[in-house]
Amino acid sequence: MERASYPSDLSDEQWELIEPVITGWKQARVARSATGDPGDCDLREVVNAIFYQNRTGCQWRFLPHDLPAWSAVFYYFTLWRQDGIDQQIQELLRCQAREKARRLEDPSPVAMDTQTIKAAAGIPATTTGPDAGKKSPGRKRGLAVDVLGLIISVVVLAASAPDNAAGIKLLDQIAARCGNRLEKVLVDQGFKDEVIIHGAALGITVEQVKRDPDQKGFVPQTKRWIVEQANGTLLLHRRLARNYEHRLDNSASHVFWASIAIMVRRLTVPSPRWRDNVEVMA
Repeated sequence: MERASYPSDLSDEQWELIEPVITGWKQARVARSATGDPGDCDLREVVNAIFYQNRTGCQWRFLPHDLPAWSAVFYYFTLWRQDGIDQQIQELLRCQAREKARRLEDPSPVAMDTQTIKAAAGIPATTTGPDAGKKSPGRKRGLAVDVLGLIISVVVLAASAPDNAAGIKLLDQIAARCGNRLEKVLVDQGFKDEVIIHGAALGITVEQVKRDPDQKGFVPQTKRWIVEQANGTLLLHRRLARNYEHRLDNSASHVFWASIAIMVRRLTVPSPRWRDNVEVMA
Protein backbone atom coordinates (compact mmCIF):
# COMPACT_ATOMS: atom_id res chain seq x y z
CA MET A 1 0.00 0.00 0.00
CA GLU A 2 1.33 3.42 -0.91
CA ARG A 3 1.95 5.78 1.96
CA ALA A 4 0.26 9.15 2.37
CA SER A 5 2.45 11.94 1.03
CA TYR A 6 4.17 14.59 3.14
CA PRO A 7 4.24 18.25 2.09
CA SER A 8 8.01 17.99 1.61
CA ASP A 9 7.80 15.05 -0.84
CA LEU A 10 9.04 15.39 -4.40
CA SER A 11 6.41 15.53 -7.12
CA ASP A 12 6.96 13.43 -10.23
CA GLU A 13 8.00 16.56 -12.12
CA GLN A 14 10.48 17.54 -9.41
CA TRP A 15 11.96 14.04 -9.23
CA GLU A 16 12.61 14.14 -12.98
CA LEU A 17 14.93 17.10 -12.42
CA ILE A 18 17.33 15.23 -10.14
CA GLU A 19 16.71 11.58 -11.03
CA PRO A 20 19.34 11.47 -13.85
CA VAL A 21 22.11 12.47 -11.43
CA ILE A 22 21.02 9.93 -8.80
CA THR A 23 20.63 7.16 -11.39
CA GLY A 24 24.01 7.95 -12.96
CA TRP A 25 25.67 7.82 -9.54
CA LYS A 26 23.98 4.50 -8.73
CA GLN A 27 25.06 2.92 -12.02
CA ALA A 28 28.64 4.09 -11.55
CA ARG A 29 28.70 2.71 -8.01
CA VAL A 30 27.29 -0.65 -9.12
CA ALA A 31 30.00 -0.84 -11.80
CA ARG A 32 32.67 -0.36 -9.12
CA SER A 33 31.03 -2.80 -6.70
CA ALA A 34 32.57 -6.25 -6.23
CA THR A 35 29.12 -7.90 -6.17
CA GLY A 36 27.36 -5.67 -8.69
CA ASP A 37 24.31 -5.58 -6.43
CA PRO A 38 22.46 -2.25 -6.89
CA GLY A 39 20.47 -2.68 -3.66
CA ASP A 40 16.72 -2.41 -3.29
CA CYS A 41 16.36 0.95 -1.51
CA ASP A 42 14.10 3.45 -3.28
CA LEU A 43 16.40 6.44 -3.74
CA ARG A 44 13.50 8.79 -4.44
CA GLU A 45 12.19 7.92 -0.97
CA VAL A 46 15.65 8.54 0.47
CA VAL A 47 15.60 12.06 -1.00
CA ASN A 48 12.06 12.51 0.39
CA ALA A 49 13.35 11.51 3.83
CA ILE A 50 16.23 14.02 3.64
CA PHE A 51 13.76 16.75 2.60
CA TYR A 52 11.43 15.75 5.46
CA GLN A 53 14.19 15.92 8.06
CA ASN A 54 15.52 19.22 6.73
CA ARG A 55 12.08 20.81 6.82
CA THR A 56 10.89 19.44 10.17
CA GLY A 57 14.22 19.33 12.02
CA CYS A 58 13.67 15.86 13.48
CA GLN A 59 16.50 13.58 14.58
CA TRP A 60 17.67 10.81 12.27
CA ARG A 61 16.15 8.12 14.50
CA PHE A 62 12.82 9.97 14.57
CA LEU A 63 12.18 9.71 10.83
CA PRO A 64 8.66 8.31 10.23
CA HIS A 65 8.37 4.55 9.82
CA ASP A 66 6.76 4.85 6.39
CA LEU A 67 9.98 6.38 5.04
CA PRO A 68 13.13 4.28 4.55
CA ALA A 69 14.96 3.20 7.70
CA TRP A 70 16.88 6.09 9.24
CA SER A 71 20.14 4.13 8.98
CA ALA A 72 19.65 3.73 5.20
CA VAL A 73 18.82 7.43 4.79
CA PHE A 74 21.90 8.46 6.77
CA TYR A 75 24.02 5.97 4.78
CA TYR A 76 23.02 7.52 1.44
CA PHE A 77 23.20 11.07 2.83
CA THR A 78 26.83 10.36 3.80
CA LEU A 79 27.71 8.67 0.50
CA TRP A 80 26.23 11.52 -1.52
CA ARG A 81 28.15 14.05 0.55
CA GLN A 82 31.41 12.15 0.10
CA ASP A 83 30.88 11.77 -3.66
CA GLY A 84 29.73 15.40 -4.09
CA ILE A 85 26.32 14.39 -5.45
CA ASP A 86 24.54 17.02 -3.35
CA GLN A 87 26.71 19.73 -4.90
CA GLN A 88 26.32 18.31 -8.41
CA ILE A 89 22.53 18.45 -8.13
CA GLN A 90 22.76 21.93 -6.61
CA GLU A 91 24.87 23.20 -9.51
CA LEU A 92 22.65 21.57 -12.15
CA LEU A 93 19.48 23.10 -10.70
CA ARG A 94 21.11 26.50 -10.21
CA CYS A 95 22.02 26.63 -13.90
CA GLN A 96 18.47 25.61 -14.86
CA ALA A 97 16.93 28.20 -12.55
CA ARG A 98 19.13 30.92 -14.04
CA GLU A 99 18.20 29.80 -17.55
CA LYS A 100 14.51 29.92 -16.63
CA ALA A 101 15.06 33.49 -15.43
CA ARG A 102 16.70 34.27 -18.82
CA ARG A 103 20.15 34.74 -17.36
CA LEU A 104 23.49 33.29 -18.37
CA GLU A 105 24.71 30.19 -16.57
CA ASP A 106 27.50 31.98 -14.66
CA PRO A 107 26.74 35.13 -12.64
CA SER A 108 28.76 38.32 -12.84
CA PRO A 109 27.93 39.83 -9.40
CA VAL A 110 27.84 37.67 -6.26
CA ALA A 111 27.01 38.58 -2.67
CA MET A 112 28.38 36.77 0.35
CA ASP A 113 27.81 36.95 4.09
CA THR A 114 28.12 34.91 7.27
CA GLN A 115 25.53 33.97 9.87
CA THR A 116 26.08 32.59 13.36
CA ILE A 117 23.93 29.57 14.23
CA LYS A 118 23.71 28.21 17.77
CA ALA A 119 24.98 24.65 18.22
CA ALA A 120 22.89 21.93 19.86
CA ALA A 121 23.97 20.11 23.01
CA GLY A 122 26.54 17.39 22.38
CA ILE A 123 28.22 19.06 19.41
CA PRO A 124 32.04 18.72 19.74
CA ALA A 125 33.58 21.79 21.34
CA THR A 126 36.47 21.59 18.86
CA THR A 127 34.11 22.60 16.03
CA THR A 128 32.24 25.38 17.85
CA GLY A 129 33.16 28.64 19.51
CA PRO A 130 31.84 32.06 20.58
CA ASP A 131 31.18 34.74 17.99
CA ALA A 132 33.06 37.78 19.32
CA GLY A 133 30.82 40.24 17.48
CA LYS A 134 27.41 38.72 18.22
CA LYS A 135 28.35 37.26 21.65
CA SER A 136 26.74 34.00 20.61
CA PRO A 137 28.39 30.55 20.73
CA GLY A 138 27.92 28.10 17.91
CA ARG A 139 29.01 27.81 14.29
CA LYS A 140 29.43 30.30 11.49
CA ARG A 141 27.74 29.58 8.16
CA GLY A 142 29.03 31.45 5.15
CA LEU A 143 26.97 31.79 1.97
CA ALA A 144 27.66 33.11 -1.51
CA VAL A 145 24.61 33.75 -3.70
CA ASP A 146 23.83 35.26 -7.08
CA VAL A 147 21.35 38.10 -7.72
CA LEU A 148 18.47 35.58 -7.76
CA GLY A 149 19.38 34.38 -4.26
CA LEU A 150 20.59 31.01 -5.59
CA ILE A 151 23.35 29.50 -3.48
CA ILE A 152 26.73 29.13 -5.17
CA SER A 153 28.91 28.03 -2.25
CA VAL A 154 28.68 27.22 1.45
CA VAL A 155 31.25 26.99 4.23
CA VAL A 156 30.69 26.07 7.87
CA LEU A 157 33.22 26.98 10.56
CA ALA A 158 33.31 27.46 14.31
CA ALA A 159 31.64 30.77 15.20
CA SER A 160 34.94 31.93 16.73
CA ALA A 161 36.55 31.91 13.26
CA PRO A 162 36.88 35.40 11.75
CA ASP A 163 34.75 36.41 8.77
CA ASN A 164 37.96 36.60 6.75
CA ALA A 165 38.51 32.84 7.12
CA ALA A 166 35.02 32.14 5.80
CA GLY A 167 35.42 34.75 3.07
CA ILE A 168 38.64 33.26 1.72
CA LYS A 169 37.12 29.77 1.54
CA LEU A 170 34.02 31.16 -0.18
CA LEU A 171 36.11 33.07 -2.71
CA ASP A 172 38.04 29.91 -3.62
CA GLN A 173 34.76 28.04 -4.23
CA ILE A 174 33.23 30.95 -6.15
CA ALA A 175 36.25 31.21 -8.44
CA ALA A 176 36.05 27.48 -9.20
CA ARG A 177 32.31 27.51 -9.97
CA CYS A 178 31.54 30.83 -11.63
CA GLY A 179 33.98 30.89 -14.53
CA ASN A 180 35.36 34.02 -16.15
CA ARG A 181 32.12 36.04 -16.07
CA LEU A 182 32.46 36.78 -12.37
CA GLU A 183 33.30 40.46 -11.95
CA LYS A 184 32.43 41.49 -8.42
CA VAL A 185 31.72 40.03 -4.96
CA LEU A 186 29.75 42.24 -2.57
CA VAL A 187 30.48 41.93 1.16
CA ASP A 188 29.76 43.80 4.37
CA GLN A 189 32.26 45.54 6.63
CA GLY A 190 32.97 42.33 8.54
CA PHE A 191 35.21 41.22 5.68
CA LYS A 192 38.55 43.03 5.87
CA ASP A 193 41.57 43.67 3.64
CA GLU A 194 42.67 40.03 3.76
CA VAL A 195 39.58 39.00 1.78
CA ILE A 196 39.96 41.90 -0.67
CA ILE A 197 43.60 40.97 -1.31
CA HIS A 198 42.75 37.27 -1.74
CA GLY A 199 40.01 38.20 -4.20
CA ALA A 200 42.43 40.34 -6.18
CA ALA A 201 44.83 37.40 -6.40
CA LEU A 202 41.98 35.36 -7.91
CA GLY A 203 41.08 38.15 -10.33
CA ILE A 204 37.89 39.03 -8.39
CA THR A 205 36.94 42.53 -7.24
CA VAL A 206 35.68 42.42 -3.64
CA GLU A 207 33.56 45.48 -2.84
CA GLN A 208 32.46 46.46 0.64
CA VAL A 209 28.87 47.72 0.83
CA LYS A 210 29.11 50.03 3.82
CA ARG A 211 26.28 50.75 6.19
CA ASP A 212 25.02 54.31 6.58
CA PRO A 213 26.17 55.38 10.10
CA ASP A 214 22.87 57.20 10.60
CA GLN A 215 20.81 54.02 10.13
CA LYS A 216 19.54 52.30 13.28
CA GLY A 217 18.43 48.71 13.65
CA PHE A 218 18.40 46.22 10.79
CA VAL A 219 18.21 47.86 7.38
CA PRO A 220 18.69 45.76 4.20
CA GLN A 221 21.71 47.03 2.32
CA THR A 222 21.44 47.87 -1.36
CA LYS A 223 22.66 45.00 -3.58
CA ARG A 224 23.55 42.86 -0.56
CA TRP A 225 20.00 42.30 0.70
CA ILE A 226 19.63 39.18 -1.44
CA VAL A 227 22.10 37.18 0.67
CA GLU A 228 20.24 38.28 3.82
CA GLN A 229 17.03 36.98 2.24
CA ALA A 230 18.74 33.67 1.37
CA ASN A 231 19.83 33.25 4.99
CA GLY A 232 16.28 33.90 6.17
CA THR A 233 14.81 31.44 3.68
CA LEU A 234 17.16 28.69 4.88
CA LEU A 235 15.86 29.11 8.42
CA LEU A 236 12.44 27.92 7.23
CA HIS A 237 14.15 24.52 7.20
CA ARG A 238 14.20 23.73 10.90
CA ARG A 239 17.23 21.46 10.65
CA LEU A 240 19.20 24.60 9.78
CA ALA A 241 17.78 26.84 12.52
CA ARG A 242 20.22 25.23 14.97
CA ASN A 243 23.37 23.27 14.18
CA TYR A 244 22.87 19.62 15.11
CA GLU A 245 25.64 18.00 13.05
CA HIS A 246 28.86 16.73 14.59
CA ARG A 247 30.67 17.15 11.27
CA LEU A 248 31.07 20.51 9.58
CA ASP A 249 30.70 18.99 6.10
CA ASN A 250 27.39 17.39 7.13
CA SER A 251 26.15 20.86 8.10
CA ALA A 252 27.13 22.21 4.68
CA SER A 253 25.42 19.25 2.97
CA HIS A 254 22.14 20.02 4.74
CA VAL A 255 22.33 23.55 3.29
CA PHE A 256 22.77 22.14 -0.21
CA TRP A 257 19.76 19.83 0.23
CA ALA A 258 17.65 22.73 1.49
CA SER A 259 18.71 24.72 -1.56
CA ILE A 260 17.81 21.77 -3.80
CA ALA A 261 14.33 21.61 -2.25
CA ILE A 262 13.85 25.34 -2.86
CA MET A 263 15.02 25.17 -6.47
CA VAL A 264 12.98 22.14 -7.56
CA ARG A 265 9.93 24.01 -6.33
CA ARG A 266 11.01 27.19 -8.10
CA LEU A 267 11.49 25.25 -11.34
CA THR A 268 8.15 23.42 -11.25
CA VAL A 269 5.63 25.55 -9.35
CA PRO A 270 4.34 28.63 -11.24
CA SER A 271 4.95 31.91 -9.49
CA PRO A 272 1.74 33.21 -7.84
CA ARG A 273 0.02 36.02 -9.69
CA TRP A 274 -2.03 37.94 -7.17
CA ARG A 275 -3.75 39.94 -9.91
CA ASP A 276 -5.39 36.77 -11.26
CA ASN A 277 -7.65 36.68 -8.20
CA VAL A 278 -8.55 40.37 -8.20
CA GLU A 279 -11.86 41.33 -9.74
CA VAL A 280 -11.58 44.11 -12.29
CA MET A 281 -13.65 47.11 -11.20
CA ALA A 282 -15.76 48.58 -14.01
